[in-house]
Amino acid sequence: MIERPRFLERIRDSLEANPIVALLGPRQCGKTTLARLLADNKQGDYFDLENHVDLSRLEAPMLALEKTEGLVVIDEIQRKPELFETLRVLADRSDSRTRFLLLGSASPHLVKGVSESLAGRVGFVDLTGLHLGEVEANKEMDTLWVRGGFPRSYLAGSDSRSIEWRDDFIRTFLERDIPLLGITTGAETLRRFWTMVAHYHGQVWNAAEFARSLGCAEATARHYLDILSGSYVVRVLQPWYENLKKRQVKSPRIYIRDSGILHALLGLQSKEDLVRHPKLGASWEGFALEQVIAASESRDAYFWSTHSGAEIDMLLFRKGKRLGFEVKYTDAPKTTKSMRIAIKDLKIDDFYIIYPGQKSYLIDKAITALSIMDLFSQFGRRRSADDPAPQDPA
Repeated sequence: MIERPRFLERIRDSLEANPIVALLGPRQCGKTTLARLLADNKQGDYFDLENHVDLSRLEAPMLALEKTEGLVVIDEIQRKPELFETLRVLADRSDSRTRFLLLGSASPHLVKGVSESLAGRVGFVDLTGLHLGEVEANKEMDTLWVRGGFPRSYLAGSDSRSIEWRDDFIRTFLERDIPLLGITTGAETLRRFWTMVAHYHGQVWNAAEFARSLGCAEATARHYLDILSGSYVVRVLQPWYENLKKRQVKSPRIYIRDSGILHALLGLQSKEDLVRHPKLGASWEGFALEQVIAASESRDAYFWSTHSGAEIDMLLFRKGKRLGFEVKYTDAPKTTKSMRIAIKDLKIDDFYIIYPGQKSYLIDKAITALSIMDLFSQFGRRRSADDPAPQDPA
């Protein structure tokens, strides 16, 4: 069991403020573990919609749920979207002390009706895989990067067992999970598309190019991208643009969210395989940017680029400040003309170059070389010696 106090605190805070909380994230990232930790020793009930018994109990949802008290957990809620109307009625009861925790592997826009049915009644908590704030970063960074943050992949006994788990995850996701959302796109077609995204990892989305390669319409290629981003396996990083006298890129960048899944799609099993691969820099960039988003807990993340070549990997808005990030896989990061243009044009307050070295240091008054080991001490909460160490869930 992996205890994750930071996420537990966020869920508890959201449950205090909302009658319904949706815990969202990709399959196998630890949602069920956290829900069971919250549900233990509390009055309430637990419904796992992958269990046919629990699914049968909810055939008459109002009868099953109206007399519940305490914390009611409904796992894999996307399997039964018609529950949202019932939950809306139950959440509106003035005398109810019941709180509902919904676990889902698909974003609200993929699950029809959730946004409309539960608007104003639901709080959202996004759960990721393990990140550097939850492991011993100075010892485990390479393992986390190569294997990714899915607990069973990261904690596997060997690289070969880890890659086997990830290959099985990809197959199960495409052959079972996607059809359960009512999506009829063939598993092999989506796998080809997903693999293409892996090869374009870190690049600007070009629907026409994907459509030509797949032999489909551009709208179809965008639909495939929506499916994978809505299932939390692809990140679509939106562009930021302002009223500048420069032509700015207005198409998003695409990334495989979990570095371990990226490496599985590229056929990379070990660190040795990775360092010899041409996607080494792009892999590091995606991994580092996911760590930045996890540490900052910011939803306002963008990239910025101009057609003349100036760009930065990520722009965040946090506590009223503009933060710029550039990711470099190098021992000694240096400033560039592009960085200084971005700082000036976007009026960035603090700029960080994320690199894999051990020490952070100030390059000049506006730019810091920030070790990835220091991300969570800089922006968030790093795992301390008092926190329980991760253990193999198997």
